[in-house]
Amino acid sequence: MFIPLHDANTLKHIRVQYVTIGLIALNTVIWAFTAVAPEMVGELAALGLGFIPAVVYDHAYLDPGLVLVPESLTYLTYAFLHLDIWHLASNMLFLWVFGDNVEDALGHWRFLVFYLLCAAAGAMLHAVIAPVSEGPLIGASGAISGVVAAYLMLHPRVRLWVLVLFRIPLPLPAFIPLTLWLLQQFAMLALDMEGMVSWSAHVGGILAGAILVIFFRRKGVPLFDRQVVLPKAMETRTSVPSAGSRPRQTDVIGI
Repeated sequence: MFIPLHDANTLKHIRVQYVTIGLIALNTVIWAFTAVAPEMVGELAALGLGFIPAVVYDHAYLDPGLVLVPESLTYLTYAFLHLDIWHLASNMLFLWVFGDNVEDALGHWRFLVFYLLCAAAGAMLHAVIAPVSEGPLIGASGAISGVVAAYLMLHPRVRLWVLVLFRIPLPLPAFIPLTLWLLQQFAMLALDMEGMVSWSAHVGGILAGAILVIFFRRKGVPLFDRQVVLPKAMETRTSVPSAGSRPRQTDVIGI
């Protein structure tokens, strides 16, 4: 529907978004390793680190040689694997644009915990919707969806530069594209469109992010702030002030 490009929403409480940068770097390094390794390594990583509801709920079992971490850890590890460069790039772009301001509002360590809890919530709802699924769930979209929900609740009036329909750059208030994006996730889940994309994992992350940001934000950080922050390109054109069985090795589900 849209691609976020830039928000020019300055940091107020931290100097550098260390956790956001670290998460992007870690996801990129893991993807690069699986990309240059033999194809079998990527398949083994998806089976051993991906989240497989059928395995977690004991409807199916992995061979002992494929088990890389305890089943409970796959609620988190799945979020650091990606299908391909485009899968990685889209998730990391959203994290880069929105993660810094959410990290700023929460603080470094609380943002890290927030991110991981949103990832776990995405896996949980995916498992509730598809408890016997044998396809490994991989991708950071559950966690990213939580970040997007938190950003919307914190900065709905910030002006974003977004690329609409992959070709039209527009500056819009954040609540317009982000609300439409969130509604799309719920609509796809309601239409039972689960397949190669786990919409339930997206929705699980959204719900977790919307709830957690209320309790994780710094003291004094408001929700739904009323300040308008404009992209730099617009600042010179306006007088508005800026803000102060055994799972198959195929059918991997990317989010």
